[in-house]
Amino acid sequence: MHPQGGIQLSVQGPRDPADLVHAVSAWLASLGLAPWSQFTLEGHREDGFSLRCTLHPEAQQGLMPGHDTLDLHQGLGHHGQTASPTNLAREICVALLGSPHVFGFASLAALQSHVRVRCNMVLAARKTALAFNTTAAERPEADWHYAEDCGFVLNPGRPLIPALIAATQPEATGKLYDFSCYRATEYVILLGIAQELASHHPALLAQLQRINEQRAIRSGQFHDVFLIEYGSMQAPLPSRFYVPGDRLWFRNPDARSSDIEGYEGSWVIYMGAGLFSNFWQRDRPFTLESKAIEIFHWRHGACIDSRGQLRMDESVVAEHVAATESDLQAREDVLQRMVRMRDPQGVYAEGGCIDATREYPRGVWPEHCQLVLPAH
Repeated sequence: MHPQGGIQLSVQGPRDPADLVHAVSAWLASLGLAPWSQFTLEGHREDGFSLRCTLHPEAQQGLMPGHDTLDLHQGLGHHGQTASPTNLAREICVALLGSPHVFGFASLAALQSHVRVRCNMVLAARKTALAFNTTAAERPEADWHYAEDCGFVLNPGRPLIPALIAATQPEATGKLYDFSCYRATEYVILLGIAQELASHHPALLAQLQRINEQRAIRSGQFHDVFLIEYGSMQAPLPSRFYVPGDRLWFRNPDARSSDIEGYEGSWVIYMGAGLFSNFWQRDRPFTLESKAIEIFHWRHGACIDSRGQLRMDESVVAEHVAATESDLQAREDVLQRMVRMRDPQGVYAEGGCIDATREYPRGVWPEHCQLVLPAH
């Protein structure tokens, strides 16, 4: 964490800082954010300098007090998920400017690319609708085939972007495909990145296409290749700080029900406007509170089936959620228990469902590309 946080543009080589300030100011002005922004020159030398971009203290207090971004859209005068792409970019930029974490970029163009990728991800997450299945998976057969050691692989000649859309957005095929929440976030992130590459880095998109025709980059390797994690258990992010386009995990703090595959926690994309992705019912995105209440009641849905296996009864969860939402005191009690930092891995004590970290995509702007794809 940096006491100022915000956005840091680190410029290498001789350049007049005034030129960069003017360019950044013009871009922020195009988003209506210039009056709320301030700049600090750091480490100015002949071989380079850093420009810190943050919110004015008054704007910080008025728009995201305590780094709370969940009501940011209201302060900006936006209207939930119906907000335009420009308004989404505004919300992303204000969250970055007011962040307790420093988001570093090598140029204004790299920052603008980063914002576009986040916008792509949010728009994709809003459209994603899937069938939740922890033990099976399927993809459109015209685009994908499954290989035991490689995961779902692109069929020859099938372009990546339409294939990702076909797998996740039912308007493309008329069908919902089986996914886990973790794999679903990978597809949304990959789609957001690929769409930026199509416009601004086609050579890297071609590499990404070739890799997906050979094997899937997934799970731990996906995190390592495509994402940057910020925050830590030692320096956790504020519990209500999220940037649209963040991937994050809500932990199930109940030891018993967390043993059910798929219910260890919940991976989601923050979509802005105080809403988190719900890929199984996309017309009912989660708020922080509704997600916390659902996860709390997983403990009540855990049951033993006819084969003696521990499983989740979603109908029981839904009944408990409805009862809690209709009882103000019960709702307050559940949120008091859940909306707190999670315990360390393997510990089930007094922690809640909030993780200390978030994740965002590596930069893909050609001149300052952070994304390095594996050779094989």
